[in-house]
Amino acid sequence: MNSKYLIKIFTISLGIVSIGFLAWWLGTDPTHDFEISMEGADNRESGGVAQEVAIGEHYEQFATDYVTLAGTWPRFRGSDFDNISKSDVPLINEFGSEGPKILWSKELGEGHSGAAIYEGLAYILDYDEEQRADILRCYSLVDGKEMWERGYGLNIKRNHGMSRTIPAITEDYILTMGPMCHVMCLDRETGDFNWGLDVAKDYESEIPLWYTGQCPLVDDGKAILATGGNALMVAIDMETGEKVWETPNPEGWKMSHSSVMPFIYGGRKMYVYSAIGALVGVAADGDDAGSILWSTTVWNHSVVAPSPVCMPDGKIFMTAGYGAGSMMAQLSESNGAFSIEVITKYPPRDGLAGEQQTALYWEGHLIGIMPKDGGANRNQMVCVHPDNPQEPVWTSGTETRFGLGPYFIADDKLFILRDDGTLFIAQPSTDRYIQMDEVKVIEDGHDAWAPFAIADGYLLMRDANTLVCIDLNR
Repeated sequence: MNSKYLIKIFTISLGIVSIGFLAWWLGTDPTHDFEISMEGADNRESGGVAQEVAIGEHYEQFATDYVTLAGTWPRFRGSDFDNISKSDVPLINEFGSEGPKILWSKELGEGHSGAAIYEGLAYILDYDEEQRADILRCYSLVDGKEMWERGYGLNIKRNHGMSRTIPAITEDYILTMGPMCHVMCLDRETGDFNWGLDVAKDYESEIPLWYTGQCPLVDDGKAILATGGNALMVAIDMETGEKVWETPNPEGWKMSHSSVMPFIYGGRKMYVYSAIGALVGVAADGDDAGSILWSTTVWNHSVVAPSPVCMPDGKIFMTAGYGAGSMMAQLSESNGAFSIEVITKYPPRDGLAGEQQTALYWEGHLIGIMPKDGGANRNQMVCVHPDNPQEPVWTSGTETRFGLGPYFIADDKLFILRDDGTLFIAQPSTDRYIQMDEVKVIEDGHDAWAPFAIADGYLLMRDANTLVCIDLNR
């Protein structure tokens, strides 16, 4: 067989194969096994399935003596819900050559729960994997000595951590909300059990993705809980555990990771909450306590972690991650009736936005850290004026980027924690970012996302596994 004949056969065969491949390619959808990237769908699991739990069944006391102090950080975002310490205790401006003064540290179950502080005692909700239990731990703030623990058996598995919430503390009580919506009310000093509530079971609520992120609220002797399910919000008497009122939920709005924020505007006290489905204001007192005063479904995202920032002039700022961006709305009142109007709504690359932490409102400005999808300003700290949240007044700059960690103001200083356990001190300003110092506090730190707590100059911070107490006293 001569070479010309072989070349001819090869050419014909190649043509047939090419035509066949072209026909297959034209008739095949190359995206048939692709999935649309939905908001929050990053390998997450469902929030969990309700279990039969004996809330408060476990208790162990380890010590009784501790140093009593004066300061408190009694709940999420502090006494005034603004994440600004009003203490006059002077704090350091820089860490010095010897680094931070770490008083003590504790290894915890993987999670992002933050601490609350009350007169020398620190409280943090932890998931103990060995005991398979939610445990509220009480420590002496000065030396880290564990005083007691109270909890209950619960089977859960890691889902970007377990515990996520901060207790609410009053002179008499502690209120906690666990990863699967179990609420526990205890005596503040002794840890004695008062009452418990299984929100998911009793209100047929859907446990949020990645477990509960809502920090419980105690206000005017009542536990205020956003339940979702067959009631949107409920008020429970802290002393008796009896229901005071509940908010109907005909639209079926669900529990989010956001927390309830008290707000007084137009002569009314209300609770503002970003549910999955709507942003709402619920009457906090009066004959109509528990009724919805206003709502807007313009703000409707399936994953919401930051809480509403309510400003004196009635503006309300909301933001969320996974591309949700932000919204600025204006609340109005006329003859006792309330309405809300959306001023602006934009994607994260176009203005101040955030993924987990709630923005600071300080000196008439909003300060926050941009999410990773925040365009050119991604992961930078940004300051804006509420009248124009899409135009930065200042940013921390391309050389100073952060992550999903917390930030707050104490002693007129801005403290910021990066994901890797690096702590920054900056000077709050309405015209520029002024960094004073930085130091790595937690070696090999990661996912340092839990909100700060500070009292008497002692700062509590954590990463996914380690709780640290730093003496910031000058």
